[in-house]
Amino acid sequence: MQLRMKPHQWAATLGLLGLVLATALGLILTREPELSISNAGQSPGGEASLIDEHPLQTARALATLASGPDEQRLAEQAMKVADRELDLAFASGLRDAAENSSPSKPETKELYARASQAQARVKADQDRIDQLTKQLPSASGAREANLQQQIDLAHAQHEYDQDELDDANEDLARSSSDPLSKIQRQFNQHEAAEHQYDLNHPQIGNYAEANYLAGNLAAQIVAWHSLHGKVMKLLSARAEASRNEKTLQHSHDTLQGEVSKEAGTKQTISEQSNQINSAAAPDASSTAAASSAIKSLHHLSVNQKDLSDLSRRIQDHQELAKSYGNWIELVKSHELAAVHGMLWSLLLIALILLAVYIAGRIVDHFIIDVKHEWTTLKTLRVVIRFAVQAVGVLLILFVLFGIPNQMPTILGLAGAGLTVALKDFIVAFVGWFVLMGRNGIRVGDWVEINGVVGEVVEINLLRTVLLETGNWTDTGHPTGRKVAFVNSYAIEGHFFNFSTSGQWLWDELEIMVPPDQNPYPIIDAIHKVVEKDTQANAEAAEHDWQLAMGGYRDVQAVSAAPAINLRPTAAGVEVHVRYITRARERFATRTRLYQALVELLHHRHVEESEAQNVRR
Repeated sequence: MQLRMKPHQWAATLGLLGLVLATALGLILTREPELSISNAGQSPGGEASLIDEHPLQTARALATLASGPDEQRLAEQAMKVADRELDLAFASGLRDAAENSSPSKPETKELYARASQAQARVKADQDRIDQLTKQLPSASGAREANLQQQIDLAHAQHEYDQDELDDANEDLARSSSDPLSKIQRQFNQHEAAEHQYDLNHPQIGNYAEANYLAGNLAAQIVAWHSLHGKVMKLLSARAEASRNEKTLQHSHDTLQGEVSKEAGTKQTISEQSNQINSAAAPDASSTAAASSAIKSLHHLSVNQKDLSDLSRRIQDHQELAKSYGNWIELVKSHELAAVHGMLWSLLLIALILLAVYIAGRIVDHFIIDVKHEWTTLKTLRVVIRFAVQAVGVLLILFVLFGIPNQMPTILGLAGAGLTVALKDFIVAFVGWFVLMGRNGIRVGDWVEINGVVGEVVEINLLRTVLLETGNWTDTGHPTGRKVAFVNSYAIEGHFFNFSTSGQWLWDELEIMVPPDQNPYPIIDAIHKVVEKDTQANAEAAEHDWQLAMGGYRDVQAVSAAPAINLRPTAAGVEVHVRYITRARERFATRTRLYQALVELLHHRHVEESEAQNVRR
């Protein structure tokens, strides 16, 4: 069962298919690119990070896309600002973690106590080593040896206690209960990654610059797509910097409120400090007050430092967003140049199409209006239009893909390859020019090609089509078959044209004269009848032949007068009468001559019968 569709259904189907393809292309060109950077909330080890390193990672990822000195300068500036902001974040994080290092859960108190005890033993060991080392220069003899032995023992004890402290710190870090240890470890990893990055990326901007000034449409589209993707990444980075700025501003305002509330506490601590300093001798209460005041002042100092760091980090994110903004404007200018080049290429394509159309109309106007040799000029019009369209297609391809650098070599190799591969087509095309020449053939001619005789009904660039009529000695009527020949026969073979001079044809009649009759009077009568009937055709044929042989003066003129040949046989004398006639009038002329000769022979027979009756 075949599926049949109406024209409007085909139009709707093709329209929908075109819409789907256009939509798919639009989705591909307008999809938002993804940044190939590591997750912001994780450290290289895969665990959650307390300090956000995403701004620096974004800046480094975008630095790989920088092309040209201007973009490289902006990328380097963004990396410096992001690295400075991250250093401030680490400093603030370490300071806050050290300030709030007391255990918050009961199960972690034992770890903190163990670490504190180990830290105290390490400090005591170090103090004992320092004390013994000071006594060693003034000792001598057995005392010096004893001091040296105590120092060695103290060093061994210090090393053992230090190992216990390191183990306690590791246990505390693994417990995820010590922010200071986690931030310190993340900072160490950051420093190691920074060193590795400096070794692997000594320069910024090894990215190949998009050729937005290319001279062909394909390269301009590729450049626009690359620049558009870069703009989308920069817009995402700028939005991230703006979000971080707002987040830090909120933290700054919150901390600023706390610091403002603590202004009264600061005044109270100052008064307590003055009272403690004016006391004659410190007692237990004054010592506790002093300790509390020191702790409070330290807390206020930490808050003030955090406030200052937040202000600087906000400025860094503002500067980072500004750098990304300048970078976006630079890339957008390149993108606009690419779009301008695309529009210019489309304009050139439109102008080429317009020129091809106008040239085709001009060819139609000046060739179709000519009345002489209309068939030849129609074929010439097809050739000229084909040549103009081929040149237009070639120019459009140059606009789309550009002119190859090795154009002469490419044309030479392509020409050689096409000559070998398309030999038959090339010979057929050249044969068409031969057939269109002075001694060629025209539509309507009666010709013989490779043994096939017929009337020419079509001559195109590659083929000649005949309406087969059989051999001239046969009926001469069309057989109803079309025969097509590749035009290469005009170069590699030969052809016969029976209609180059008015389509004149020699035809022949055959008459039998009985042996009991005198053939000569009959032959003279037949000759006179045929000559009278074909006189006009003979004169016209001689005239046409003289015109056809005008360029060949040395060729002897051919007579078109009828000729009679005799052939004696046992049954009588065969009379063969040859005469000239037009090919299309052949059968009418033969019928007319047969009728005239039959009447002639009948009158001769009647006259001879009457003469015999008279003699009797």
